[in-house]
This record gives sequence, C-alpha cells and structure tokens, in this order.
Amino acid sequence: MELRHLQHFVAVAEDQHFTRAAERLLVSQSGLSASIRALERELQTPLFVRTTRRVTLTPAGRALLCEAERILAQVRAAHEAVAAVQGVLRGMLALGSEQCIAGVHVAGLLAAFRREHPDVEICLRQAGSGALAEEVAAGRLDLAFAVRTAQEDTDQLRVVPLTSEPMTVLCHPSHRLATAGAPVTPEELGGEVFVDFHPDWGPRRATDAVFAAAGVRRTVSLEVNDVHSLLDLVDEDLGIAVVPRHFRHKRPALTALPVKGTGDTVYETVALLPPAQATSPAARALMALLETEGA
Repeated sequence: MELRHLQHFVAVAEDQHFTRAAERLLVSQSGLSASIRALERELQTPLFVRTTRRVTLTPAGRALLCEAERILAQVRAAHEAVAAVQGVLRGMLALGSEQCIAGVHVAGLLAAFRREHPDVEICLRQAGSGALAEEVAAGRLDLAFAVRTAQEDTDQLRVVPLTSEPMTVLCHPSHRLATAGAPVTPEELGGEVFVDFHPDWGPRRATDAVFAAAGVRRTVSLEVNDVHSLLDLVDEDLGIAVVPRHFRHKRPALTALPVKGTGDTVYETVALLPPAQATSPAARALMALLETEGA
C-alpha cells in the first residue's frame, strides 16, 4: 500500500468527487481513478459507491478513512520532527478551537506563533468540543482548545487542563431575576425561556450537565451558533442564558447572576492533543508558547 494511494483516497472521500479531488491534487482524473482501483484491488473490496453526480464511502471505505487520516498525520509529524531536529520548524499547524474560549486568546497566540515560526502554515477550524475531540483523535487536527465535558485521556487523546470558571445567568435588566438581584439555583430557572448554543458547543454541554445534575428539565427555545447572537437575544429580553462567567464582559448592560450549588469549576477549558509520541513539533511549540504567554 503506497502513501500516495492513501492521499488520493482521502482527497476523494473529502471532496466526494473524482474531478474536484484530481484538480486539488494536481493529477489527472484517469491517474486518480487508477490509484483508487489499485487500492481497492489490494484490499479486495470497493471503497466508494460511484454515481454520475458524486461518490460516497462504502462501510469498508469509512473504516479505512479513519486509519488513512491517522497514518498520513503520523507521516506528516515524522517529516516535521526531522525538520525540527535540523533547527527549522516547517509544515502545518492544524488547530481547532471553540469560539470565545476562556483562558486562551487564540488570535494573539497564533500571531505570536507566526512571528516565531514563519515557515509553518497555520490552519484554524472552529467547532464544538465533541467534534474537535474526534478530529484530534483521528489525526485531522494537531491540537484543539475545547471545553471539558466527559473527555478523559484515551489511547488517542490527551486532555490538558488550562483554566476553569463558574457559570453565570445573563438576563435583561428588567427581567424578574435582575430585579431580585440574588444568586439563583437551577430549580429556580426551570420555567424560563432559554437562549443557548448548538448541543455540541462546550458552554451548552456544561449548562446541560448543571441542569441534569440538579434533576431540572429545561427547554432551549432559541438556539444559536455564535456568542453575539446569543447576547443580542438576551439583550432584547427574549430569554435568559446560562453561560461561562467571562461572557458577562462582552455585554456589560446585561445583568449577571451567580448560579448557586454548582461549584467553581463547571466550565473548564482544556487542550486536546494526541498521545505524546504522536504530538507534532508544531503543536508542542504552540503549547510551549501558550505556557510562556500565560506565565
């Protein structure tokens, strides 16, 4: 099995189209098709279901994709490790992050990284913590800044704690909770209209865990995918939000109330990395820079 066959296979799987994948790889479509057929012959099974409009993975293809991505990531890490030994950090840093993550100024960190390592290409993907954990474990990301929910160290993933903070209720100044001005329990919020994020985002997972632990059911009537939309909806008194404490600084006009009975570490920012032996030099350099910046 040749590495180029795996590279071709992953490209077709990502684009779901032979012509687009061939254009991206700068190879002929006939050469790409031949490469895929050679791989299918070696594995003695079809990897794609081909139609006139698109191609999709067979069950065997889906199984191979995870391993192929991991192998290619390890090969890339090997090349970068050799370059690092020679004193030059090259290659690519594939970073994932939740939006408005606590304890990490992602833009500033990447700017400092680029100044120190100008030969490294930086790729950034923003997504929820569950998706980021999957992509780091699969080798598609070098590391990610996420929110701890149930993540613990596994054979494919390391979880490095960074910072933590409690959750806070945000509401309009005219809301009954703001008028009372007192800390609230999850039980006291059960009948409220909630604004919250998509279920995969870390703050949503943390809030769901708080209410589940208290045995309180709640309904998220207004679901968004970005912080500013959430704050706008609360600012118009369309609902309340339970969010990490640092969100309150983004909209000082809103009333912020502590949530009682949840402790001080409900929301925890973590770095997700592959096992130490599989961590790329670029990821190690970024983590070292993060420690320096935070010192």
